[in-house]
Amino acid sequence: MHIREWPATERPREKLLGQGATALSDAELLAIFLGSGLRGQDAVTTARQLLAAHGPLRALVERGAKGLAALPGLGPARACALSAALELGNRVLAAELARGEAMTDPAAAGRYFSQRLRGYTHEVFAALFVDTRHRALAFEELFRGTIDGAEVHPREVVRRALAHNAAAVIVGHNHPSGSREPSAADRAVTAQLKQALALVDVRLLDHFVVGDGAAVSLATRGWV
Repeated sequence: MHIREWPATERPREKLLGQGATALSDAELLAIFLGSGLRGQDAVTTARQLLAAHGPLRALVERGAKGLAALPGLGPARACALSAALELGNRVLAAELARGEAMTDPAAAGRYFSQRLRGYTHEVFAALFVDTRHRALAFEELFRGTIDGAEVHPREVVRRALAHNAAAVIVGHNHPSGSREPSAADRAVTAQLKQALALVDVRLLDHFVVGDGAAVSLATRGWV
């Protein structure tokens, strides 16, 4: 059955218009870019196959335009559109942070960490360094680990904060399992970082845990 024959509430474009982009699955979002599927398939089926073979979505789109163009169902035009869409999203979030919204709207920082870290199949610990007005100075992926952990060295975070002349730091890491619940180790690392940064007069503003759904802020739970 062609997508045009689906109920209106199930067609990706109509669903987006009626319910907003957040209501769509990864496959449905990708299908909108594809427009059509491989021969004998609708776009959603082709999108699901691409995600199953080359996903998750973040890993797929981060292959770059050349890597995407080589995949079945894409080609140069669609590959360029996907790469451009990813970069647009990154720039919108970066602009929010550059205006100081990392502090006035903590959710903006959470979205930024989610977009940067969610696609990894191993744990990555990153830091966002900000100035006295909480505008972004730099974002760095500092530590990489396995599927269930990454060793964090507070001294290195302090060193990078001083190198950027940062007034404050926001940190975050992903849970490849998809769980957003902070572990006891996450809380312990947060306390160590806060103490180490305070010695050089740098504030730790927040620590985000990235999993499925919105990133969890340890600051909102009173743990920073």
